[in-house]
Order: sequence, then structure tokens, then C-alpha cells
Amino acid sequence: MGLIERLGKRFRAEFISRIVTVIAGGALLVILARLLDPDNYGLLFLAISILEVTKYISRLGIGSSAARYIAEYKETNPGQLPHILRFSFLLNIISIIVVCFILFSTHEKIAILIGESDLIPLLLIGILFVAFATILRYVRKTLQGFESIEASAVLYSTNSIIRFLLAVGLVMLGYGAIGALIGYIVAFAVTSLVGLMYLYIHHYRNTESECREPNLRRRIAEYTIPLTATDTATVIDNRFDILLVGYFLGPLAVAYYTIGKQIVTFLEAPMSALGFTLSPSFEVQKEKGNVEKAARLYEQALTHSLLLYIPAAAGLILVAEPMLEIVFGETYTGAAPVLQVLAIYAVLQAVTKLTSDSLNFLGRARSRAIAKGITAFANVIMNILLIPLIGVVGAAVATVISYSFYTLANVYIMQLEFDIRIDWLLHQFMIIIIITVAMSVPVYLTVSYISGFVSLFLVVIIGIVMWLVLVIGSGMVDLRRAVSILK
Repeated sequence: MGLIERLGKRFRAEFISRIVTVIAGGALLVILARLLDPDNYGLLFLAISILEVTKYISRLGIGSSAARYIAEYKETNPGQLPHILRFSFLLNIISIIVVCFILFSTHEKIAILIGESDLIPLLLIGILFVAFATILRYVRKTLQGFESIEASAVLYSTNSIIRFLLAVGLVMLGYGAIGALIGYIVAFAVTSLVGLMYLYIHHYRNTESECREPNLRRRIAEYTIPLTATDTATVIDNRFDILLVGYFLGPLAVAYYTIGKQIVTFLEAPMSALGFTLSPSFEVQKEKGNVEKAARLYEQALTHSLLLYIPAAAGLILVAEPMLEIVFGETYTGAAPVLQVLAIYAVLQAVTKLTSDSLNFLGRARSRAIAKGITAFANVIMNILLIPLIGVVGAAVATVISYSFYTLANVYIMQLEFDIRIDWLLHQFMIIIIITVAMSVPVYLTVSYISGFVSLFLVVIIGIVMWLVLVIGSGMVDLRRAVSILK
């Protein structure tokens, strides 16, 4: 089986996993929005935002650092792999204990600082959320380093299914936001422990350990520094805006902003799958001396990603308001302007999902951390300025402006690693814009007829069919080859 076929098989597994997660997550989002009132819904996701921030701190880039060295040594010196796994796991457990103790000591103060005392019980039980979510992240990243994408995909989708069933079930039983959060925690606990068992049986127990290389532990620990800096900046960039929206505008605005970001997250599923699959392969191909092959692989992946996401963003902008009213209810139509702005963010995310994790495997975590730090700082400043001026839409505008810089920086750093043909990419980009405009015309003309699920579905189908005709007609995608790779 050739490289493209292997990558296709891995991508299919990860993509199916992401689709399952998108469906389960989307259903959870909609059902919770229906079962919980807007204030409790906003409170739940405000708590989750705080816990996600804490989770970023607890993982310290350790899993990503381990994955980078696993990808390197599994080709050149497999005897070092047990040392990498032992040290990185111990390091992560220590970080989890420290961070969870700090959260336990400060959870009441955090809730009072934000001005929402109802957060206190959510943050207290959220300590378990942080612990098990961090372990699951570690397992997923190390399996990625081994290129065990299929196993990682099973864990990812299983977590989302368990989370959906338990969160919805507990809310329906009357446990409210706390019940939903417990559903999250149990899902993380089950899948993280199963993942650790799989990692031990398949990648640790049967690998013969050799004498540890000098400075291996130091190198793993040192590489976590730029990764931690990037994670910290990511927290500020992705989560601080929600906290600022909650601080300035309250839980209802958080609900609007959360729905917009959640929909964008669901749209990221294909790119998240592709980026997760390809990232270790770039390092492996570089180690083998196949730099030219890696460059062409990146170009094709980036082009096809934009071919999917730019038209999708245009369609989302056009149908945002009727879609929100039909799917979430009239209460949430106020989220439409937020979603329309964040549709641009979805395109930027498509590029970074493919590029940023690859840079970690290529040893460019420091450069990426600098770019991310600048982005996060700019995002916070713009949020503080724009939210009081134009409300929750200001947070979305700040995100798009700041993230545009980060996206360009990622592509530039990748260009330094590989000989990327910028002129060729720009030519492809212009063709994609033409396809997007042509696809948008029939959607724009029919969007006013949307009155329910059926008409919304038909308008979306019109856009998809038009897009397929244009894509195949332009020759940008060889349909037969694409189907054969994914089979």
C-alpha cells in the first residue's frame, strides 16, 4: 500500500470519527439549548470555557512533545519509545495534580470574580473534567505520533457518543447544567482509561527498551516550553473571548457566541481529521528525505481544503439567520450576525488545522508559539475595545482579524520548511473564488423561501449540487481518484 493509500485509510477513519463527533456534538448542542433555559445554557458553557482554559494549562504541551519524538524515533531508534512514553506520562500526571489542586483552591474565587456564584459547584466537579480530559488528550497525541490514527479515532468518537447519551439523559432527569457536566466527565473518564490500556498493550508492553539516549528527557521537557506557550496563547485566543463576553454582556450573549463558535467547530471536522492524519507524515517524509513529496502533499491538501471551506463559508453567511431560527429556536436568532462573521474564521481555521500541528512535528513549535502569542495579545486587546462598542459581534470581529495574522504566519513558516509554490496556490485561490461566487448566486436567490427544515435542506442541496458541478467541471478534483483513495 502506497503513502497516499495509507493516508487515505487513516483519513477515512479519523474523518468518520469527526463526523460522528459532529453529529453527536451538534445534537447535544441543540438538545441542551432546548432543555436548558438560555441563562443555564450560557452558564454551562461559561463553566466549560473556564475548565478548558485549565485543561490547556494542565497538559503543558507534553503529549504533543511526546508525539513529535515518537514520530522521529519510531523510524530511527524504536528502543527509545518506552522511555518517551514513561517520562512523558509521568510528567503529565504531575502537571494534572498541580493544576487540579490549584483549581480546587481557587474555584470559589474564580466564580466570584466573574460575578456568577452559580459557577461554584460546576467548577468544583470540573476538577475531574480537567484531569480525565487531559489524559485523553495525551493518549490521542501519542497515538498520533505512532500514526495509529484508527485507534485514536475510535476513542474520539466513543467519547462523543458517551458524552451525548449521559449529558442529555442527566439533564432530562432534572439535574440541569450540573448533570450535563457530569456526562462530560464520565465520558472523558471511560475513554481516557481505555485509551491508556490500548497504548500500554499495543505500543509499550511489546516494544523492547534500549539504553536511554543522553538528554532525551531534557529534549522532551524543553520542547514542551514552546508548545505550552502556544497552548497558553490558544487559551487566550479561543476561550478568553467567551470569558470577556460573559464579563461585559452576561450569559445570554455567551450563549449566542458559543453557538456561533460551536457551529464553526462542527464545520472544522474534515480539516481537523486531515490535519491530524497528515501532521506526523510530514515529519516522517522529511526524515526519509522526501521533502519534495511533502511539499506537493501540503499544496494539494491546502488547495482542496480551501475549495471546500470558502464556498461553505459563503453558504453559511447566506443561510445563517433562518438556520438558527429553525434549528435552535427564535430565541437564538440574535446569534446570526456572530455566525456570519465567524464563517470567515472557519476558512482561516481550515488552513491552520492543516498547518499548525504539522509545524509542531517539524520542530517549528517556537516560531509558531511567537505567532500565536502575538495573535492572542491582539485578540484580547481588540475584544476589550470592540465588545463594549458593538456587543457580541465585536468578539467575532476581533477573532477574525487577529486570526488572519496567525494563519498567514503559519503558511509562511511552512514555506520556510518546504518549497511551497505560492504563485500556483494564488492561481488556485482565484479559481476557488470564482466557483464560490457562482455557487452563491442560486443560494442567495432561494434563501428567502426558507420556512422550515425541508426548505432549508433543499436550499443547502442546491448549493452543494452547484458546487459539485463547478468543482468537477473546472477539473480541480479528479472524482474517480478521490473516491478510489477513500475506499
